Amino acid sequence: MSRFIVSYGSSMGDRAGNIAQALEAVAEFAEMLALSPVYETAALYVTNQTPFINGVFLASTELPPGDLLAKLKEIERQIGRVDRGRNMPREIDLDIVWYEDYVSDPGDVPAVPHPGAHERRFVLEPLNEIAPDLLLPGYGVVRDLLADPGVQSQEVRRVSDAPILV
Repeated sequence: MSRFIVSYGSSMGDRAGNIAQALEAVAEFAEMLALSPVYETAALYVTNQTPFINGVFLASTELPPGDLLAKLKEIERQIGRVDRGRNMPREIDLDIVWYEDYVSDPGDVPAVPHPGAHERRFVLEPLNEIAPDLLLPGYGVVRDLLADPGVQSQEVRRVSDAPILV
């Protein structure tokens, strides 16, 4: 079994329902080990859209990284994600942030660790809740990355101390 961390987010429709549905689907092939609190965050790159709710989870699976990514993308499709373009609103987004003992080569799919995780407070804030000492290879330790002034300037607000339960 390998441990992995996924960042999730939703900005369209029943945001909490979309996430609960995604977590339930992931639990069919992975053992949930830790769920972060839930955060509401302003969209980061295309800012004229509704806020996201975000969090992360730590789980374990027997799936290799590529198969895990394929399962996550299938869950997104099942929940109704429509491709509106990069950084646009979405029903659900599931990104592999970290996968134990695996670091991809440039251009590999999936890209692990996730190439944007180190600069996104909506990933680092919940990740700091469950794994503050985690090293994102090539980027640094989560708590140190979160302390960066550019990351701290991003709007993030905790909306629940409890995770969205599966």
